[in-house]
Amino acid sequence: MFDRLHWIIITISIAGLFLLPVILAPFDLLLLTEILLMGLFALSFNLLFGYTGLLSFGHAAYFATGAYVCGYLVKHSVPFFLAILAGVIAALVLAAGLGYLSVRLDRIYFAMLTLAFSMMVYTIIFQWRDVTGGSDGITGIFATDLGIPGISIKLQGFSAYYYLTLILVAIAIYLLWRITHSPFGELLQASRENYQRLLFLGIDVRQLRWIAFILAGGFAGLAGALWSPFQRVANPEIAHWTFSATPVLMTVLGGYGRFAGPLVGATLFIGLEHWLQSNQRYFWQWLASLPLFPDTLVERQLNLWHLFLGLLLIPLILSFQGGLLASIEKIGKYFFPQRSQS
Repeated sequence: MFDRLHWIIITISIAGLFLLPVILAPFDLLLLTEILLMGLFALSFNLLFGYTGLLSFGHAAYFATGAYVCGYLVKHSVPFFLAILAGVIAALVLAAGLGYLSVRLDRIYFAMLTLAFSMMVYTIIFQWRDVTGGSDGITGIFATDLGIPGISIKLQGFSAYYYLTLILVAIAIYLLWRITHSPFGELLQASRENYQRLLFLGIDVRQLRWIAFILAGGFAGLAGALWSPFQRVANPEIAHWTFSATPVLMTVLGGYGRFAGPLVGATLFIGLEHWLQSNQRYFWQWLASLPLFPDTLVERQLNLWHLFLGLLLIPLILSFQGGLLASIEKIGKYFFPQRSQS
């Protein structure tokens, strides 16, 4: 359980997040909204990987399901709150079906099966043009009102959608925290450490993992359902297996097995991504000053921010093994060692 200091920090953080639209520019609000959504996506993955010990390479399938279902319904004038709910339910149903088959395997076989299922979902989305729009996706997704009967809540402007995202993501984070800190969460961690002992005690590990798989898919679906109206589009790229690598990287970067690790990783990853996209021209200017670098390549100024991002992430991951939060904890214990109580 959290002590009083932790709750004070959380309260101040939430209050600060609610006050940020007053001082931030519209672009900064968009960036913060993206961090919240991708942070929830990474947290849902961490429920599987960090707490249950299951590495999924197909988590994007549930994110994309929520995004496409919500986007399709919003385009057909369904109230936004119902579209969000439908996106979450669709992701839960898909996760229940695919998870029932996936949890029968373990380790690398589980990872490969989730990858195969994810590519099946991607293929369906890419080919079902009448519904999903094919390679173009579903475009022009605008949610102007929350759509609750009798209550008019407009979503026009960056601040309104940011507040909606903040509230829903905060509720989801609280639910995830309760799940991971419940007896069920303790069983998940026990199955990660030694599932043979749980089998010896008579606990159905498959059912335990299946429930975790469904919950993780539902929370990923919520992030996706909020993503498509935020981006105004749902495209097949968010269902591809490469997009599934994003929460993996965020979780490892921040610290898997630690509840706040994916949030820290999402903040760092997206912050670096946008900073590099905005400033890569300065990297090209620096490269132009190097004597052995080809002038023709510098003049073209290729869009290589992915390369620069990788060059930054490699030393970060190697330097902070176990994640950024784990490294901070080690540094804190080094400078502030706990005295043993007699």
